Amino acid sequence: MTSSINFSGRPIWAEISLGAVRRNLAAIQRLVNSARPARQKPRKVMSIVKANAYGHGAVPIVKALEKAGADWFGVACVSEGVELRNAGIRRPILILGGYWPGEEKVLVEFRLSPAVTNCNQLSLLERAAAKARGQKCPFGFHLKINTGMNRLGIAPKDVDCFVRAVSKYPHLELQGTFTHFASSELLDNEETAIQQRRFRNALLRMKVLGLSPGLIHMANSAAIAARPDTWCDMVRPGAATYGYHPAYSPANRQKALETRLSLEPVLSLRTRIVAVRDLEPGEGVGYNARFVASRPSRVAVIAAGYADGLMRGLGSRGNVMVREQHAPIVGNISMDMATIDVTDVEGSRVGDIVTIYGAGGARSRTAADLSLDLGTVVQDVLCAIGTRVRRIYLD
Repeated sequence: MTSSINFSGRPIWAEISLGAVRRNLAAIQRLVNSARPARQKPRKVMSIVKANAYGHGAVPIVKALEKAGADWFGVACVSEGVELRNAGIRRPILILGGYWPGEEKVLVEFRLSPAVTNCNQLSLLERAAAKARGQKCPFGFHLKINTGMNRLGIAPKDVDCFVRAVSKYPHLELQGTFTHFASSELLDNEETAIQQRRFRNALLRMKVLGLSPGLIHMANSAAIAARPDTWCDMVRPGAATYGYHPAYSPANRQKALETRLSLEPVLSLRTRIVAVRDLEPGEGVGYNARFVASRPSRVAVIAAGYADGLMRGLGSRGNVMVREQHAPIVGNISMDMATIDVTDVEGSRVGDIVTIYGAGGARSRTAADLSLDLGTVVQDVLCAIGTRVRRIYLD
């Protein structure tokens, strides 16, 4: 495979298609509004861009999504939100993980909406909002309700306490209420239905007590594709934004759901062959000689290691693409380099492009393929891309 992109320095890079990001957003918007009555407002989309937009680069991704019509952005922490505001992003941003005491002033200053996950956080927010200069309207936040994930969020039984507490704070406004599914991709599991019931009962109690929940949202990527009854006022695509479905169970539903919500992988991770050597039978490669040649072999060194996103668990079990052919990874993967067997890749030489995953001709592999090799989730693979890997934005 050849490339028209010019590079200098270490030959490893990620090609990121902003066009694919925009098309994925459009596909999600179409699906969640496909049966929406014309008299109702379109459902909103909160694009989840935490962890550097799942390794894709937060600022360029968010700018593309903002221009394409994403309504909200979700990040993990205050510093991620500040980064986006400093880059000129103006759409609403939700801090999904809440905030530490002391960060409330930053939230107000940068207009970042925090997730409130316990009642004690309200007094800190009220104090910061009341002191803020130029604050002309109440400061907005979202309430997270724990319905079974058992990480963050108030318990449904504490809704009464929350409603009493928030009524004391004139400078605060409940913008939205949400929960997070633990197993929405397990389609035969009752857990998601149980979480839905708990959440809807909590919402009903809030309304009985006279408090509007604001925007209601609970659907993650799996629920967007498989569970229309969870879409509510807004959906929160994470991996789907970057082109990936989860592994659904039962597996016989996978193809139908992928067809229903057609997505394009956004990122291709590539490197080059930097050295080639011939091995005699019995010679080993790399740390601990985990691979020993059983035949006369041609081994190539590539400029990619586990510090770049070629995860160490792929050593002697994964493969890459060279000249549109699969080449096995042999030996242990090092921090900066790995070795591949190109014995059967005719004409391979120093300088050849190696596709770790992404578009690579008729035999392309995706990050999801690697995640299956590793027994992990695709998010793990995408977030492993190191900061020294150059991101090249296309389209």
